[in-house]
Amino acid sequence: MSIALFIQHRFSERWKDHLSQLLPTTKIEIYPEIEKPDEVSYAISWKHDLGVFNQFKNLKVIASLGAGVHHILKDESIPESIQITRIVDEQLQKDMASFVLTQCLNVNRNIFQYLRQQEQKEWKLNTYKTPEETKVGILGMGVLGKSAGELLHQNGFQVMGWSRSKKQIDYIETYEASALNQFLSKTDILVCLLPITKATIGLVNCKMFNQLPKNSSFINVARGELVEDADLLKALNNNRLKWAVLDVFKEEPLSKNHLYWSHPKVIITPHSASLTNPKTASKQLAANYLRLTEEKELHNLVDRERGY
Repeated sequence: MSIALFIQHRFSERWKDHLSQLLPTTKIEIYPEIEKPDEVSYAISWKHDLGVFNQFKNLKVIASLGAGVHHILKDESIPESIQITRIVDEQLQKDMASFVLTQCLNVNRNIFQYLRQQEQKEWKLNTYKTPEETKVGILGMGVLGKSAGELLHQNGFQVMGWSRSKKQIDYIETYEASALNQFLSKTDILVCLLPITKATIGLVNCKMFNQLPKNSSFINVARGELVEDADLLKALNNNRLKWAVLDVFKEEPLSKNHLYWSHPKVIITPHSASLTNPKTASKQLAANYLRLTEEKELHNLVDRERGY
C-alpha cells in the first residue's frame, strides 16, 4: 500500500515531507511520478484532474486537502466504493473565524470606505455601527460556521445562524431551512459558509439579496459556485448591498477582466481566508491512513448524498 499526492499546486513537496516524518515506512509519491499505480490505496487531493483516479485500480480512499470536497464529488468517474474524507482542523476553524470577524469589523468601521476615500485624497468622517447594533447572519452552521459565530458573539455582535435543520448553539439565534426569509430580513451582514451541494449551488441569488435589509453587506468565504455573480453585481449597483467581500470565485485565479476587480463596492482576497496547515493537517491524514491499513473506520468521512 502506498500514498499518492495530487496537489501539485499546493506545495506538494512540503506535504510529502510532513507525511514522511509521520509515516517513515510508507511509500509516498507525487503524481504523476507514480512508480506502481496498483500499489496506491490512499490519495490526497486538491483540485485533481477529472478522471485521473481511474488508473489506480486498488484505490480505497481519497482524502481532501481541505474542508471542502466539491472538487472530488464533481468527478463522476470515482466509484462509490471509494471512501472520501475531509480535513477538520482546529487551526483552520480559528483562521476562518478571525477572517470573518475582521471583515465584519471592517464593514462596521467603514474601513473599506476610507480606503476608497484615500485613493481620492478625500477627508470625510463617516458614522459607524457598533457590534452590539449589528446582526450577522451566517449561512451554514457546520464546524466553520459555528466557530465564526462564537468568535463574533465574543466580540459583541448579535449572531444568527441558518442551516438545513435547526441547531441549538449557545448565544446564537438559529433558523432552519423553512425560516430563510425571516433569517434574511434581520441580517445586516450576511456570511456564506455553506458547503457545495446540489441544493446550494446558485442559492445566493437575486431573490436572497432582495430579502436583506437595504445597505446590508455580504461576505463569501465558502465557494464561488454558491453565488450568482450577475445577481450580486445587480444588488451592489442598485444599493441593496453596501459591500461584498469575496474570498472565493467560480474561476480561480479570478480572470483579470472580471467585473469584480473594478467594482467600487467589491473587496477581493485570493482564497486566503483559511489555509490548510500542512503541519497540523498531516497528522490527521496520516492517522486515517493507518486506520485504513488496520481496517478501522475512518475519521471525517464524507456523506456523498449530503455533500459534506
